[in-house]
Amino acid sequence: MIRLYDTNKRAKVDLIPREAGKISMYVCGPTVYNRIHIGNARTFISFDMIRRYLEWSGFEVTFVQNVTDVDDKIIARALEEGRSAADVAEEYTAAFIADMHAAGVADPTIRPQATEEIDTMIALVETLIEKGHAYEVDGDVYFNVRSDARYGHLSGRKIDEMEAGHRALRAEGQGLEDRKRDPLDFALWKAAKPGEPSWESPWGPGRPGWHIECSAMSQKYLGLPFDIHGGGADLVFPHHENECAQSECACEGQFARYWMHSGMLRINSEKMSKSLGNFMLLCEVLEDARPQALRMLMLQTHYRSPLDFSTERMAEADAALSRIETALENMRWLCATSLSDAPQVLDAARIESFVQTAREGFRSAMDDDFNAPAALGCIFTLVNQMNTATSGRSLSTRDAEQVVKASDCITELLGVLGIRLEDRDDASIEYPPETIALAYEFAGYGGHDATEAVEALIEARAQAKAERDWNTADAIRDNLIALGFVIEDTPQGAKVTYEG
Repeated sequence: MIRLYDTNKRAKVDLIPREAGKISMYVCGPTVYNRIHIGNARTFISFDMIRRYLEWSGFEVTFVQNVTDVDDKIIARALEEGRSAADVAEEYTAAFIADMHAAGVADPTIRPQATEEIDTMIALVETLIEKGHAYEVDGDVYFNVRSDARYGHLSGRKIDEMEAGHRALRAEGQGLEDRKRDPLDFALWKAAKPGEPSWESPWGPGRPGWHIECSAMSQKYLGLPFDIHGGGADLVFPHHENECAQSECACEGQFARYWMHSGMLRINSEKMSKSLGNFMLLCEVLEDARPQALRMLMLQTHYRSPLDFSTERMAEADAALSRIETALENMRWLCATSLSDAPQVLDAARIESFVQTAREGFRSAMDDDFNAPAALGCIFTLVNQMNTATSGRSLSTRDAEQVVKASDCITELLGVLGIRLEDRDDASIEYPPETIALAYEFAGYGGHDATEAVEALIEARAQAKAERDWNTADAIRDNLIALGFVIEDTPQGAKVTYEG
């Protein structure tokens, strides 16, 4: 049984879906006026991990993520750059999708755009007016917060405390709209202003408020109540609180069965902001970091906890990922060089126990509110166990079968977390052309293929060692090292890798 932390209940609860074997899931997407920053990426990577685990656990997941392509920020950027809001939204929608692909985040099942769902939003606003939860003032429509007796239950805020805060802002002259019946009320529909995009509505031309978009699109594509509503912790109030209020008042029932929120991201222990000069876009981070290492860093902290991002932590995550990659490469090499007539040296039952324990521990960790750090710990334990078990060993083909099971397990579990390892097969590596001349000198190689040249040098060195011609063997080794190769002598022969 999967248990998750429900923001609404403020406790871990059993995940019991609306429909057996299926999960309906909505995660708030971006407002497309700029490239997304690393804090946005933390949210999207977290819910991508959750979705992947649910699918691996056997659920059929319908994952909806919207794109807000009409908003004050989009309009402001368009005016600043002298182009249309539609052009700005189109550019940054494409950039968002490209950034998600670069970060290894899977596409949602459905990606609705706000400007294509205006009719659905208008219908929802009309319902709220008909039921006495909203009112129109000169083309604007506002939600009547006090018409919802449960308002504040998601964020844990009380109306009286919120009202006191608004009164303080008024006293300081911070311009709250007097046209509202109550300062807590929020916009469902905004009357058109000159030069802004607008659509016809029963209240005149205008555009939707931010909160109504997600309510309309989630209901249309998932039905109510859907299973999981997710987003960053910064959205709990007011966005998700307002979404929940207007949706439940309109349908007179439950909106989302479970609410999940990812923790905030800080840069070098400070809040990320442009004023501090530490504002980092995802695309900029990925210029210097591998996507898999970025995901490793983010998953080393529980998705609900604050995450501290730094170049030092990024380097540590990359090093941790490299340790796994190196271990898997060693296991593949041991299997490739195993011998059918060699004696079996590994305890098959012990290796199978390692693998089973890793799988069970991984599932137990992820079933406990998607505890990715603990799940990664199970993977690292298996890696260390296999390193110890195979170190300095020559393997038989029966041993290799057990090693393959372990390496497949490591690769599979990493994939569940969305960490897809690069194929570092030697066949895809371009060796330096200097190896050809070197192979001609020491091995009499007359071809023009650098890969073949390296193989000839390895064979020539092995022959020189067999003949106790240490000068030649050392010369081949030293020249290869100078070209960027790493040579490790093992009981199964020389293991040669190229690091450039």
